[in-house]
Amino acid sequence: MDIQGNPHHLIMGELTDFLTGKTLPDTHDERYRQKIARWLVENSGFSKQNISNNIPLTIMAGEYKAALKIDFLIFFQNKYIMMIKYAPGSLVTRRLSTLALSRLVCEYQIPYAVITNGEQAEIIDGDSGKLIAQSLDNLPDKKTVIQHMSGFSFKPIGKKVFDQASRIAYACEIDGACPCDTDVCVLD
Repeated sequence: MDIQGNPHHLIMGELTDFLTGKTLPDTHDERYRQKIARWLVENSGFSKQNISNNIPLTIMAGEYKAALKIDFLIFFQNKYIMMIKYAPGSLVTRRLSTLALSRLVCEYQIPYAVITNGEQAEIIDGDSGKLIAQSLDNLPDKKTVIQHMSGFSFKPIGKKVFDQASRIAYACEIDGACPCDTDVCVLD
């Protein structure tokens, strides 16, 4: 075991990404991401083709701009239906920023915004912003999505909401965050 390049992350070798087959550094955080990916396929019934991972997102707050990564987006029947953000530690403090991110990744509100530390999860209704379930066991599965698909609003994100979400995400995910822990890159 050795620490390479990043003093915040212990790199224990390499692992193979479950979704893409690519070789990745083996870190504790990456092990949790792999656990989540496997859960989505093996327990929730989504195919690997329905899941995008490590999605770059640029957010802005006034004149400030930064890039970060969304861990997972689940695509079903030509729509994004769930966004999953992994973050170690407490989940309750990340609810607002997770909901904000779900309003920035595409032009409509994603129905489910999920924050997880790999052990616990909080599932947030995208439209209302309310916590609707907790635990990985309660992640919406493919069957649930099929049952609720016609009831999802996919309402467009207006400029005012987009700007507010951008500022919230920037304040919570970038300002004062350790770039090593959040895969954040502040852009000029």
